[in-house]
Amino acid sequence: MTIKVNSSAQQEMPAAVGVTCKLAQHAANLRYEDLPQPLVDIIKQCVMDTLGVSIGASSLAPEAKILSEYVAEMGGNPESTILGFGGKAPAGWAVFVNGSLGHMLDFDDIGESGHPSIVTIPVAIALAEKNGGVCGKELITAIAAGMDLMTRISRAIDVPDWTMTEGWFATQLIGYIAGAATGGRLLGLDEQRMENALGIGFNQMSGSRQMAVGAATHMRSMQAGFSGQGAILAAQLAQRGIIGSKEVIEGRYGFFRTYIRGKEPDWGGIVDRLGENFPLIEKHGFKVWPACAYTRTTNASVSAIMKNQRLEPEDIGEIIIVGGTGGTQLLCEPIELKRRPKVSIDGKYSIPFTTAIMAAKGNVTLRAYTEEGLRDPVVLAMADRVSYRPAEKAVTGRGGSADISSTSVEVVTRDGRRFEHRSAGVPGDPKNPVGWELLEAKFRDCVSFSAKPVSARNVDDAIGLIRNLDELSDVADLILLLS
Repeated sequence: MTIKVNSSAQQEMPAAVGVTCKLAQHAANLRYEDLPQPLVDIIKQCVMDTLGVSIGASSLAPEAKILSEYVAEMGGNPESTILGFGGKAPAGWAVFVNGSLGHMLDFDDIGESGHPSIVTIPVAIALAEKNGGVCGKELITAIAAGMDLMTRISRAIDVPDWTMTEGWFATQLIGYIAGAATGGRLLGLDEQRMENALGIGFNQMSGSRQMAVGAATHMRSMQAGFSGQGAILAAQLAQRGIIGSKEVIEGRYGFFRTYIRGKEPDWGGIVDRLGENFPLIEKHGFKVWPACAYTRTTNASVSAIMKNQRLEPEDIGEIIIVGGTGGTQLLCEPIELKRRPKVSIDGKYSIPFTTAIMAAKGNVTLRAYTEEGLRDPVVLAMADRVSYRPAEKAVTGRGGSADISSTSVEVVTRDGRRFEHRSAGVPGDPKNPVGWELLEAKFRDCVSFSAKPVSARNVDDAIGLIRNLDELSDVADLILLLS
């Protein structure tokens, strides 16, 4: 009798062998001296940006207080600070709150696929506080290790609109591995234990996009809370000798064959020039508007049309969002619900509402998503003029949240003129970078919403420490200023 072997069960291609092991070796052995200065500068800015948006969420997101109080009631060793609220909790639980805070405003940074900072920086800061005496260079190196793994894994995915077709949030899904790499590096894991940490992180993977279908749920804002807590668990268990799954990237039931299910990725590209080339430098961007990444292109296009044609809000008769990825459509439908978000996170996950803010106000700010902003009659009237039309052809590119090239905007004026715009880039993306001045202003604005007020002097001092993070002898000194 002849037994046929299913292709998915065949032995892995030689190019795939050892990918996970090589990534683990890279994360365990990465040194600060290996990092190019542009990467160091980006990570410093990421630390400031992440701390800012997390602290701001403490009063602006209703669910923030619920999580903080829940963790506080649990008690436990006071190891790591709860941002925005003060007080300490066990490191894993602190990351559960802080990672969740990081996405509640939807103002956190953007990478190749998802949000790399909120799955790595809260992990690094919590363990740095717990361990004590961790210098800025060690913190930067650990964050770089996790971000590099996340970027390399993400860029190897070559499935059109994969987060929609497969139904995953890349931030949470890949965050378990990226966070485990960062945590393992902070704990000084050797290569073998680092591989175990990645395997333990992989075993916890989750992040279905069902959390954001229709009205967004609190689960959408808490993605990195779950992955960050899982990453801490993975690193700490690996440190104690727990053995994790092997070959979790390239294996028969590993990441690509379980969650992506497309053609074989470029295995060599994932591990090419480890420690020499850091693709994050070309892929990373910061948000200048506090809403989902899919809203950025419509904001940019509406702004460009109004500026170029010298239009006022009262001139606009209709705004039509055309095409885009599956994410664009998800954030536009059902249109009635998207025009009238009930809570902040729904507004941030709505292209019609966010586009209306830009058209009516000329900018999109944090206050636009407060209770008062959600009821603003001028914005709501503009939202009623926003509609969505699918493109005639489906998206054929990769179609991640950073891909804005497939969305266009049409504006029809009350007197019948029609203007169309397709943005080639948005403020804050890799081709249109923002500098320290804007990020510092964003940081100050976010921290001004801290549930536990932070003095102007402490904010100034914190900015100074972050700018010189590579010279800081103990990261705990930075967190103390903000708590």
